[in-house]
Amino acid sequence: MTILDITPISRRRFARLAAAAPAALLAGCGSLLPAPGQPPQLYVLRAGGRAAADLPSVSRQLLISLPVATAGLDTERIALSRSPYTLDYFANAAWTDHAPAVVQSVLVETFEATGRIESVSRDVASLRADYILMSELRRFEAVYDGAAAPTVHAVLAARLVRMPDRLIIAEEEAAQQSVAAENRMGPIVIAFGAALDGLAQALAGWTLRRIAADTAPPAGRRRSSPS
Repeated sequence: MTILDITPISRRRFARLAAAAPAALLAGCGSLLPAPGQPPQLYVLRAGGRAAADLPSVSRQLLISLPVATAGLDTERIALSRSPYTLDYFANAAWTDHAPAVVQSVLVETFEATGRIESVSRDVASLRADYILMSELRRFEAVYDGAAAPTVHAVLAARLVRMPDRLIIAEEEAAQQSVAAENRMGPIVIAFGAALDGLAQALAGWTLRRIAADTAPPAGRRRSSPS
């Protein structure tokens, strides 16, 4: 399971979040409401899952781009949904960075933990890459659908691009869900971590297998033995 870090944040750094974040007026969850003047609590997600044993090893360099996202998800605030047509945020709670950056960090850590790729890094213009993993964060919110505790939905649409010709060689949409154990902020963040960890593990396996297939020698091109 993804490791959960809960770290106090400075009033100066997140005063704007405290002022901007609307209260999460959810029945039976008074612990999610902020105390007057209290700055948001900062939550950290880190990769912690175990890679599948059958993943191929690839001698290639991979860069992971910052996922694109709509304005509603491209924020430090932790999103929740109470209908298919609304997006709100938990009060008194925030990620350490915008959600796409949190997802990117977990993806990088997950690939590193596999030990099956030559190198992996964030997408930086000065670095050379054999492949780039580009993605779109389509969902990353806690959904209240009438149950006592929410279900976290995480969806990432990925494209694997071969360099230097910038050719898309594969596309995939990965989705994960995780039910919070309780309707409190701690268990809800743990559910976010579990969903993101499952998403990262699935995409790491998919990416490594696609790179291995793309770099495999074409069938029927074995060198003939000298007579």
